[in-house]
Amino acid sequence: MAKEEHISGLQKAAILLIALGPEKSALVFKHLKEEEIEELTLEIANTRSITPQIKEEVINEFYEICLAQQYIAEGGIGYAKELLEKALGADKAMDVIGKLTASLQVKPFEFIRKTDASQLLNFIQDEHPQTIALILSYLSPSQSSSIIASLTPDRQADVAKRIALMDRTSPDVIKEVEKVLESKLASLVNQDYTIIGGVDAVVEILNTVDRGTEKHIMESLEIEEPELADEIRKKMFVFEDVLLLDDRAIQRVLRDVDNNDLAIALKGSNEQVQNAIFNNLSKRLAVMIKEDMDFMGPVRMKDVEEAQQKIVNIIRKLEDSAEIVISRGGGDEIVV
Repeated sequence: MAKEEHISGLQKAAILLIALGPEKSALVFKHLKEEEIEELTLEIANTRSITPQIKEEVINEFYEICLAQQYIAEGGIGYAKELLEKALGADKAMDVIGKLTASLQVKPFEFIRKTDASQLLNFIQDEHPQTIALILSYLSPSQSSSIIASLTPDRQADVAKRIALMDRTSPDVIKEVEKVLESKLASLVNQDYTIIGGVDAVVEILNTVDRGTEKHIMESLEIEEPELADEIRKKMFVFEDVLLLDDRAIQRVLRDVDNNDLAIALKGSNEQVQNAIFNNLSKRLAVMIKEDMDFMGPVRMKDVEEAQQKIVNIIRKLEDSAEIVISRGGGDEIVV
């Protein structure tokens, strides 16, 4: 194993992809970020030869980590460690677990992910808003939304703001918070070094809470942090979410949309969205919009996004005036 220890993680990934072959590697690439694909492609291109020994060592390490990840998913760190010790020996098991927690980032607060939200609320509602924000950032959106909706109105906006502004959190701070919960819940804890929180996290939560809670939080943020509120609002409903609207709502929206903006917006949308729009236009107008899309030729992505944003703004305005309802789920009720 001496040679394998000097190989970087990027090199190991490149060797693994080479060993998997082009078809399977292409499937892996679909799940990677653009910059990761670029790095791996360059590394693969620079890899000239691999000895059978190195190839076998890399594949074995990958298999062991996959095995450990499966065990963790089934029963947690303790369960994985027990099974790996039986299969690989104590030292090797700890080595694999160490690599796994560093590279695949086993999430902390895993011990409360299956805890009932109302029960968890009793333990954390009196904590500092920053502590509550940290904990909610690691929970599922459904758990977090249920908890944040049960907080006092003044705390709802404060916690939401802290989640949105959260970037990286020190492992020591996470450990300390986990210790407090551990003493309260008498459960095992895990460690993590992941990026948490951020605007995307609070958007997921707000998309799940009831409309009243969402409005209160957004109105408070618009006063305290207008730029942050605008960033959150932009992510809460994207153009493709037009599929969340029923036919009547789409028809109402289209009455206020400029035909030229509609044609440009649809140039950059998928077939499902296009069909939803065309099905709610008259046949004559649908044909006209399709012809406009064909005749205008290539369109800059910036222009497409601007046109889509205009339509999204119309949808938000109509929702705020209660002329349409966006079916988000998670608590909205339609009264007829």
